[in-house]
Amino acid sequence: MRKTIMLAALSAATTLATPALAGSPDGKVQVKVMGSAVLPDGGIDKIKYVDPALAATLGGMGISKIDTKANDNVVPTLAIEYFLSGNVSVETICCFTQHHVNGAADLAGTNLVNHVLILPATLTAKYHVKLGPIRPYIGAGPALFMVFGEKPAATARALGVDRVKMSNSVGAVLQGGIDIPLGQSGYSISLDAKKYFMKPTAKFYAAGAKVLETKHNLDPWVLSAGLAYRF
Repeated sequence: MRKTIMLAALSAATTLATPALAGSPDGKVQVKVMGSAVLPDGGIDKIKYVDPALAATLGGMGISKIDTKANDNVVPTLAIEYFLSGNVSVETICCFTQHHVNGAADLAGTNLVNHVLILPATLTAKYHVKLGPIRPYIGAGPALFMVFGEKPAATARALGVDRVKMSNSVGAVLQGGIDIPLGQSGYSISLDAKKYFMKPTAKFYAAGAKVLETKHNLDPWVLSAGLAYRF
């Protein structure tokens, strides 16, 4: 999956960098090919439901405080940006990121959810400032995290869980970064940071019955660096 996305991103960047689309530091469209570190929290915000039998099992194991943590990941990212004026633009990104959710607090060392594949559909409005050769910006906008393929991991299966479902989540994102033009060619180095605010829910089922429902502070940082081409 990562190789496919990266090849598609590189192909897009190569296609745009043609004489027919001459690069310019003041062009209307900018395409960025970047590597992104996705650093989620994943801690439990609220336990919305717990089956009494499961609560008794956990209590019998000496578990009183339940919490979780999602692992970090590094993925390729493609961003497309359109400039409405010299200072204002809108941007959307494309990437997939995969995570596992593990136990924390009294559940530290346990494995709860595997193969959580997330598509972070994001749209931001950005304001740019020219400071000599560099162009810092800030932005904000809505985001939708679409979740696919999640499965119960070893510890959850040992407790009888045979299905887990994480919800799609609507939230917001704040953004800041800097573009450093490489002459007048339209190319630049891009550094970008996004902070998402997302609270998805996770539902755990055993033999068709819901045994646990939790709400999570997913809230990832996404830190990106790469090459941009503006035309």
